Amino acid sequence: MTYRNGGDLLVAVLKELGIDTVFGIVSVHNLPLVEAVDRELRFVPVRHEATAVNAADGYGRARGGLGCALTSTGTGAGNAAGSLVEALASGTSVLHVTGQIESRYLGEGRGFIHETRDQLGMLAAVSAYAATVPDAASAGRLLREAAAAALAVPGGPASVEWPVDLQYAAQQDTQGTPASDGASAVPDPAELAGARALLAAARRPLIWAGGGANRARPQLLALLEATGAGLITSNSGRGSVPEDHPQVIGNFATTPAVRSLLADADALVTVGTHFRSNETADYGLELPGAHVQIDVDGAALGRVYPVRHALHGDAARVLPSLTGAAVPADPAWTARVGAVRDEVRAALREGIGPQAAVCDALAAALPRGAVVARDVTIPSSTWGNRLLPMHDPRANVFPRGGGIGQGLGMGIGAALARPDEPTVVVAGDGGLAVHLGELLTLAQERPRLLLLVFNDGGYGVLRNTQDRYSDRRSGVDLHTPDFAGLSAACGLPYARIAAEADADGVIRDALAADGPVLVEVDLAALGPMKTPFTPPVSIPTA
Repeated sequence: MTYRNGGDLLVAVLKELGIDTVFGIVSVHNLPLVEAVDRELRFVPVRHEATAVNAADGYGRARGGLGCALTSTGTGAGNAAGSLVEALASGTSVLHVTGQIESRYLGEGRGFIHETRDQLGMLAAVSAYAATVPDAASAGRLLREAAAAALAVPGGPASVEWPVDLQYAAQQDTQGTPASDGASAVPDPAELAGARALLAAARRPLIWAGGGANRARPQLLALLEATGAGLITSNSGRGSVPEDHPQVIGNFATTPAVRSLLADADALVTVGTHFRSNETADYGLELPGAHVQIDVDGAALGRVYPVRHALHGDAARVLPSLTGAAVPADPAWTARVGAVRDEVRAALREGIGPQAAVCDALAAALPRGAVVARDVTIPSSTWGNRLLPMHDPRANVFPRGGGIGQGLGMGIGAALARPDEPTVVVAGDGGLAVHLGELLTLAQERPRLLLLVFNDGGYGVLRNTQDRYSDRRSGVDLHTPDFAGLSAACGLPYARIAAEADADGVIRDALAADGPVLVEVDLAALGPMKTPFTPPVSIPTA
């Protein structure tokens, strides 16, 4: 087929992929693309290129598919790089289409406006796939290849840079599905037989689900119920089995009660988890020696913890083989799992003090499976990532790479992907300040989004760390805006939680609104947690 220009071709490919909303910033180096998308689909003009990628990321996560971001070349593509790092760390599917200078000037380094040295190399470093459109006959093929790479297991962002002269050119496109070698990893038969025998003999089994388990939810549930095991999750694996299931312990691996379970377990099956440092107490967590690890990424097998049986393959295909060999756990073990599940939740709820009222209000008012996007902030790192229940992995949106300031963009993308239900963003005042301009995007696009801003006047996590390990504070106490005045300036409704009694009514009303609402949680008025939170990282001390 022939298209008038690259914008028309891009729209056609995006429609094939089921994408109806694109996030980006218009530029002289992507104008044909933005104009076509704005005419035929929904173009959301965010205020920073990093947010374009974060929003596309959140859109894809909330839908369980692919999101799309459009940026300009040079500085614009560079601004997007940090958010591409997040998508790469998370294995989330983002199609990033960025402009490029005219093809005749590529690589000359003459200082053409928006030119940067080796932009493709930069994109390749932070993407699962990166390519340059070389001519007007190749763009369609490269866009489809990029989308396929982003959606493939284990996923990640795919970047296509498109010289602006080739965007304006008429496009020749041969529609087709990208070629695939059809190969998929298959576990070694001896390793699989050993794993089956281990599980058949186990009477005190545990399962640990990471992000790789989200593509194998029915199979994981079948194994869980066949064994009577307890299910620990990483943050990425939350919702792989709904967290109201009585065998789901959740993201509590480093708590004393779960450490005790791990010490007494006679088998552990881990599914698609990479054992991040912050979820293993900086790798200080001990796992059972009888460890079966399943991962589609062969390099992950045994990389962090020793394994007795390494099963290289897709969890959805491997898990049924283990379920077929499973026998029920000792009833006393399954009962202990349930008791530990209750114990760790009660202890956390007690430890967060007055913030428990906010968590409880959200849990009571949110529709089941509604998206909760969390920025990196103390409420997220404590109760948002553990106590606030998750029933669907598509609702579990957060920056897995740990970068602050990304939560609002992710939440905007998720809210526009799922307009029929409210989305919640949990942010701190420090993280929100990274992209305050996106409040204008929120006001302009008007999704059903509750932005909960926990205001403690700075970077609370690092403040607590310095208070614990140092004799002075550096860079952590920040000037905070008047959020009521800021909301009014942006045209956003505003409410405030200053006491535990405020939480239910304020949150219920905000979630019932038909557009965005900013709710400030005034932590100075609400009161502190019982124990100041510090991150699980090693701080060398004298």
